[in-house]
Amino acid sequence: MISPEDALARILSYVEVLPAEEKPLLEALGQVLDEDIAAGFDLPPLDNTAMDGYAVRAADTAGAGRDSPRELSVIGELAAGYQFEGEVTAGAAVRIMTGAPVPAGADAVVPFEETDEPFGKAPERSRKLSATVRVYKEARPGANIRRAGEDLRAGQTVVRKGTVLRPSEIGVIASVGRARVRVIRRPVVAVLSTGDELVAVGGPRSGAHIYDSNAHSVGALVKRYGGVPRLLGIARDTVKALTAKIQRGLDADMLITSAGVSRGDYDVVKDVLAREGEIAFWTVAMKPGKPLAFGSFQKDGRRVPHIGLPGNPVSSMVAFEIFGRPALMKMMGKTDWRRPIVRAIAEDEIANRDDPRVFFARCVVTERDGRRYASLTGSQSSGVLTSMMRANGLTIMPADVDVVRPGDEVDVLMLDWSRGEEWGSYLSEGDGPPGATSP
Repeated sequence: MISPEDALARILSYVEVLPAEEKPLLEALGQVLDEDIAAGFDLPPLDNTAMDGYAVRAADTAGAGRDSPRELSVIGELAAGYQFEGEVTAGAAVRIMTGAPVPAGADAVVPFEETDEPFGKAPERSRKLSATVRVYKEARPGANIRRAGEDLRAGQTVVRKGTVLRPSEIGVIASVGRARVRVIRRPVVAVLSTGDELVAVGGPRSGAHIYDSNAHSVGALVKRYGGVPRLLGIARDTVKALTAKIQRGLDADMLITSAGVSRGDYDVVKDVLAREGEIAFWTVAMKPGKPLAFGSFQKDGRRVPHIGLPGNPVSSMVAFEIFGRPALMKMMGKTDWRRPIVRAIAEDEIANRDDPRVFFARCVVTERDGRRYASLTGSQSSGVLTSMMRANGLTIMPADVDVVRPGDEVDVLMLDWSRGEEWGSYLSEGDGPPGATSP
């Protein structure tokens, strides 16, 4: 056996960052930018108003108050997207809507609610503008004005190469007029299940057969973390059948199989790897997930990495989280792929006696009174898939620790921060709640 850390290092040494592609901006969400994006103009391009109100000369409002309003002549009206042709001179005002450019001569904007025009009851467009407006509060120069270039300056790099594109970056890139961007492409991951006992989901089942859940759980993980899963179906437990299925998956960027990596008579994935490709290792000092095959195939001058996950459904998911996810992240150009680790108080006994492996126990982390608590999600059997469904984290119990008792603190590798929130697919890796750390 080798350590999980050594296993992960070997896997990452086999995978490379994929080539870039050009994509429509919105479709690039969650991908890594492969170019610098610069602004071609100031943003905003002109001084504009941050409020609905009246563009005025601040000096004309000096001393204004509820009992001593200043009356100004209204010389026009201006909406966003238009420019005022004239100039605000002494004693004049222009009725202006949020986002509209500030007219020449004006140096402040007085909100509606500080005038005799009731806030929220602006006249309809069909009505004639009032000839005058009363201002009840003195305005300072620059009041409620957003200056040209206060967000971005022409020539400024606004999003740098290597950035994971979140909704905020997408919005900024759109604001400088870019409709398409170059990004590291998403890896296509072929997912193959093996075993005579498996039947396809949706089909009939009888006797000792079980439905193929691994392809769907692993495929969903691939999709969640930004890859493109391609399910190859089920390969029977023969070298011929498995070889044929694997050959169908070698046009992908990565091949993931489940089952067939233990010591049983029908565990043939290692045999096929040894004959058709290259095998690197197959046992890791972790629980669950000890039987793990890793290697690669050659296809048309390309090296296609292969991860052979265990067949037990929990082992398959945990092994993918520990090894498959980082490999996928590296292929997508993401450099900070580490999961946050938090300290939590154990609420159950976690036993790992006489087992020289790191124990990743499924748990749910909750916060009460400012402290985090970790509770096991039931049976820790590697065949109880519902224990993963209830979990939002994995305890990290070192091999040299026999037992963690209730009240002891334990490290937890977080899988989710809150139920129902799919943050992993596009957030910059490493984002998490206050106090979280990354290994």
